[in-house]
Amino acid sequence: MIVFETERLKLRHMTTDDLDALVAVFGDQETMKYYPSAFQRDDVKKWIEWCMKSYDENGYGLYAMVLKETNTVIGDCGHARQEVDGEAEIEIGYHVLRERWRKGYATEAARGAVAYGFETLCAQRLISLIRPENIPSRRVAEKVGMKIEKSVLRKGMVHLVYSCARGKAVASD
Repeated sequence: MIVFETERLKLRHMTTDDLDALVAVFGDQETMKYYPSAFQRDDVKKWIEWCMKSYDENGYGLYAMVLKETNTVIGDCGHARQEVDGEAEIEIGYHVLRERWRKGYATEAARGAVAYGFETLCAQRLISLIRPENIPSRRVAEKVGMKIEKSVLRKGMVHLVYSCARGKAVASD
């Protein structure tokens, strides 16, 4: 099921058929260097199952990022329910196949996810949790109108909480 589209991308529900494509993303050490480790195949299978469960339980989740031109899965982007300082938040997350970095796909998908979050999910605010040293992800968050709100400790690691409020997100290049 296609959830939203951008100029070059379709964001759709993940399925177990996406396993091989997503192993190429999440199994890459460089792509996952801000996580405790790259994912093994079984970890990616669990990730897909977690996303599919979120569609049912929350009405949203992280979606397969598909190039319209080739119908190829090149990553994921979308919404995840997160608890931050005891509050339920909707996070925008994104991961892109390393061969597709620096082409604007993460920013394009995240802009679509911000619009979808405010317009369709009726969120009042959206966040992104990003490790301070993850400069590329920080740039994406800033390009879609998010600003650093605070830092938090999650799973033993410091994360910056980027946020934007409904009606205040201003995307820039």
